[in-house]
Amino acid sequence: MINATRQFLSLLRISTILARYGLDDLLHATHLYRPMRWVLALVPGARSNASKPRGERLRLALQELGPVYVKFGQILSTRRDLLPRDVADELSLLQDRVTPFPGEQARDIIEKALGRPVDEVFSHFDIEPLASASIAQVHPATLHDGREVVVKVVRPDIEHDLRRDIDLLKYIAGLADRYWDGAKRVHPREIVAEFEAFIFDELDMQREAANASNLRRNFAGSDDLYVPEVHWPYTKRRIMVMERVEGVPVGDTERLRDLGVDLKQLAHRGIRVFYQQVFRDNLFHADMHPGNIMVDASDPQNASYIALDFGIVASLSPDDLYYISENFIALFNQDYRRVAQLHIDAGWVPADTRIDALESAVRTVGEPNFTRPLNEVSFGELMMKLFQVARRFDLDIQPQLIMLQKTLLNIEGIGRELYPELDIWGVAKPELERIMLEKNNPLTAIRDIGDKIPKWLTQFPEMPGMVHDYLKAANHGKFTTRITSDDLASLRAEHEISHRRTLSVLSAGAIGIAGALLTGLETGPWFINGLSVLGLGLMGLAGLMFLRAARRG
Repeated sequence: MINATRQFLSLLRISTILARYGLDDLLHATHLYRPMRWVLALVPGARSNASKPRGERLRLALQELGPVYVKFGQILSTRRDLLPRDVADELSLLQDRVTPFPGEQARDIIEKALGRPVDEVFSHFDIEPLASASIAQVHPATLHDGREVVVKVVRPDIEHDLRRDIDLLKYIAGLADRYWDGAKRVHPREIVAEFEAFIFDELDMQREAANASNLRRNFAGSDDLYVPEVHWPYTKRRIMVMERVEGVPVGDTERLRDLGVDLKQLAHRGIRVFYQQVFRDNLFHADMHPGNIMVDASDPQNASYIALDFGIVASLSPDDLYYISENFIALFNQDYRRVAQLHIDAGWVPADTRIDALESAVRTVGEPNFTRPLNEVSFGELMMKLFQVARRFDLDIQPQLIMLQKTLLNIEGIGRELYPELDIWGVAKPELERIMLEKNNPLTAIRDIGDKIPKWLTQFPEMPGMVHDYLKAANHGKFTTRITSDDLASLRAEHEISHRRTLSVLSAGAIGIAGALLTGLETGPWFINGLSVLGLGLMGLAGLMFLRAARRG
């Protein structure tokens, strides 16, 4: 009863806020909210917000609803395949900033995680946070060896709050799925499930630290991107200690310009970093909005990026990585037939899709881009339009590919903000071709074989015996193949049933013929009306066997 009351009050609060921002159409989307339409009449200022764009109204409503809903809006903004562009653009502006929790609590969490006093770990720990978000907040500190670090601490009791709000979101998504006409296109249950996975992954600081370490290793010695060092001895599930870095926010273009930073070179480096992360390393930072990127401007003519916040890092399956890279190259070369064929080969669209129809749809999307000025072409937008067009062909796309497209849009947006004349394709095409040439050249193949040789050598002593046993079994007609597939096992069972049925029919036929002969030859010793009893019995048995075989069929 208490939980039901709390849930009702939460739904009433959501209804009130949505009504305040003129989003009453959402109130009517499910049967539950229809009785709450009276809320609209009681909410002051509801009509005053009606003139604002719908995306802005939704963003403001989510901000008022609280941190979990802000985070939900941020994740939702990545699903540009489902949302209208204006709504997705507004949701991407959501800032995950909340009131910090007391620094003394952060200190207690650190001491509990490390099992010792903070003073033993840090020569200085500032209880005033640098930043505070819905999941964690960051405190500056200094190690005893003098190194400056930041300590990221997960908010206390966050799991309980998250579970409460996510359960409510699941309930609302279930109602929308049942009553909302647009649910089949948007898949509200799947979106909430995706959000649940992301948000609970972000609670694990060791997972985030592992993401950071991987990216740091991939860009060791790079002039393009710097990833701060993780201090693993002090990193636990609820806290992470990382090198403190100084830089200029990438969105502060005026300050970068005042410092004399070569913005064109910096914009080019951003595009290269994206392609290196995706196609060279198959591990990319999937939350590359301006708040997570800084610029090291200590050498203005050689400025580089600094990455922050590694809670969302993604990779692609080997097959998806191959097909995405081939798709990119085909689009760069305006080979629309190849793009269509790759979509079919990858299984993104059904195998019976007409390739000429898909090719025509791809050409309709791609060709206009080659007639526009190069500084207006966006490869991220082209990908988004391709996904939208392919939906007409029952496109089945994985969330990782949507994250890839969203990250590409972010990187291109940052690049254009730094240098509006940026020729994205002019930078991306040679970079991708260089990466693919390095991955596919003979030396790389030889190196891959060299990496596998130790494993082959450990297996080599068993090979002669295995070959001998194989040939011996084949020579004596004893070679068998083990069936592990359920489908093949079922096929074998069907074959055995069919075989037994055939034997039954043949046996019944033979017995029936024998009975007919005995009856015709009047063979005794017993007769009924001049007919052989043995012959009649065999014919009756044959009839029963025929009936049994027919029933098995």
